[in-house]
Amino acid sequence: MPLLGISLGYFMVLLDATVLAVAEPDLARSLGSSAAGLQWAVTGYTAAFGGLLLSAGAVADRFGAHRVFRAGIAVFGLGSLLSAFAPGLGVLVVLRAVLGVAAAACVPASMAVIIRLFPEPAARARAVAVWAATSGAAMAAGPIVGGLLVELSGWRAVFLVNVPLALVVLALTAGRAVHCPRGDRAIDWPSQLAVCAALGLATDAVIAFGSGSGTHGAWAAVAALAAGAVFLRLERRSRNPVLTPAVLKAPAMRPALLAGAAVNFTMSGILFLLPLLFQQTRHLTPVETGLAFLPMTLPTAFNPLLTGRIVARTGPWKPVLAGLGLLAVGALVSGTAVLTGAPYPVLAVGLACAGFGVSSALPALTAAVVAGAPAGAGGMAGGLLNAVRQGGSTVGVGVLGAFLTAGGTATGHGTAYALLLCTGVCVAAAVPVSRYR
Repeated sequence: MPLLGISLGYFMVLLDATVLAVAEPDLARSLGSSAAGLQWAVTGYTAAFGGLLLSAGAVADRFGAHRVFRAGIAVFGLGSLLSAFAPGLGVLVVLRAVLGVAAAACVPASMAVIIRLFPEPAARARAVAVWAATSGAAMAAGPIVGGLLVELSGWRAVFLVNVPLALVVLALTAGRAVHCPRGDRAIDWPSQLAVCAALGLATDAVIAFGSGSGTHGAWAAVAALAAGAVFLRLERRSRNPVLTPAVLKAPAMRPALLAGAAVNFTMSGILFLLPLLFQQTRHLTPVETGLAFLPMTLPTAFNPLLTGRIVARTGPWKPVLAGLGLLAVGALVSGTAVLTGAPYPVLAVGLACAGFGVSSALPALTAAVVAGAPAGAGGMAGGLLNAVRQGGSTVGVGVLGAFLTAGGTATGHGTAYALLLCTGVCVAAAVPVSRYR
């Protein structure tokens, strides 16, 4: 039951991202949002999520992972309720950032609890597979649930589904089995704030450049670099750095981080681009859009279980490499299908490859990072991986959204070239990973 509750918590975090993807066109019509506004509605969540994951991992190790996890779930449920009644885009973006903060508290803490519940590596790999499969079901259910909710009640309904889920998760994780001890490592809050500021300003710069606001983008980029420099200076002087050297030097950590960023760059780009294409160009309804994503989302509900068994027998790196390869093929086929105007079955093949790629790579990456983490730093290691992944999502939506802005619509060349760029990103990430086969 505790593992189910932890998995449902991650399910809720991912569901929030996937249901909103289908709701993007309705949200834009309702609030009069531009493409840049839609990007902020998405990246307001991922920027806060990614920027605070490092802090949340340290907080989980310091104050007890179960306490941090349950607090994050409670705030996520309340924030979702408030998001459903947001009066305008600005308020929604702020509330999305609050949801990102709450999600950041949940994810690394959930990994730290799993480490405590399953100390033996093979059992832990299988538990991570169950965690990933349960959360992967969010990708399968999200587009369809989002489509149904949007058609019934509009975009606001997609946030209400999180409220009962949060209550269930809190009930399932109320026992003593999930309790984790407190650590004694202090937290350097100035450094944490500096890294959050750097990520948020970098996101603003990417979106501004993509929307043609060169001056705004330049100032945001300069401010992001300044915040990054402040962070590095604080890190050198800190007795409790955000990025503990032992975690950064863990075996194969850097290739795992690169692969995680590439997977989320591509996955989030597809989820941002194709709903607009399906509804604006192919004139699908929200429910039809959700169904069109099934080739990509269904594998995430069952393939992690198979991946978990493979990781337990062979180690994580072969599934990671296979996942990156499948994701590259999926982006290539999808981009080519959009560019040539091919019928949906061709696009479905690309989506299926992407779905199997994501669901092969992510559980294996999680297992690799957790296995290589120093003792007592499981939360920080999990936070670092997920921070880099969310950074990949943020950059992906910002950069790939710029293709739509440049093209003026979600059709044709802009979407196609954006997806082809994803292919190159996955291939580049696979090169260092291939050394660990």
